[in-house]
Amino acid sequence: MTNDTDKIKDIDVLRANINNEAAQINWKELERLFAGGWLIYVSSDSNLLDVAVAFSLDNKDEVSKWLTSGEVAKVSVEQAKLWHQQDTVFWSTVVKPWVLIQPLQDSDIATSQDDNVH
Repeated sequence: MTNDTDKIKDIDVLRANINNEAAQINWKELERLFAGGWLIYVSSDSNLLDVAVAFSLDNKDEVSKWLTSGEVAKVSVEQAKLWHQQDTVFWSTVVKPWVLIQPLQDSDIATSQDDNVH
């Protein structure tokens, strides 16, 4: 039972560390990371912290589910162009080698969704 308790504490510490390291950043500061292929988009339908923890723990089942649904994906050229034009601001966190980003206002390409801030 101690192992389960220790595991939960470790995840809580990991989660707190990721949360403390999250920051806001604008697209122009992310462009070089996009060029290097390091950016991962997290939609506003997902919790950035949950995704970062799953990436950190290499939770393949959870990450695969998000990738399949499109809630998590490598940043596309279309997204990059739009975000460049709008100078979009993101929440971001690093899960080496990736930088996970989530727009403050999710402006998905060619959608007419209401702007939601998460």
